[in-house]
Amino acid sequence: MAWIRVIPPADATGELQDCYSRMKDADGNVANILAVHSLNPAALQAHYDLYRTVMFDPSELSRAQRESVAVVVSVTNQCHY
Repeated sequence: MAWIRVIPPADATGELQDCYSRMKDADGNVANILAVHSLNPAALQAHYDLYRTVMFDPSELSRAQRESVAVVVSVTNQCHY
């Protein structure tokens, strides 16, 4: 299993802190799938922008269909995300 060093939100400064502040959920947490990019805030922002575009921008797929595709891909990849 791979291990990736992650900077937690409490330790973030500068650009990373700004990114995290835009990405926190209602409980103040940043999803691990995003936080793995913490050493490269530009990559973190790009990943977040892609996610927001795919999941929330206008599409012929409903939000439920998009979530279903994400679940199937995760199960296929044996990933708990």
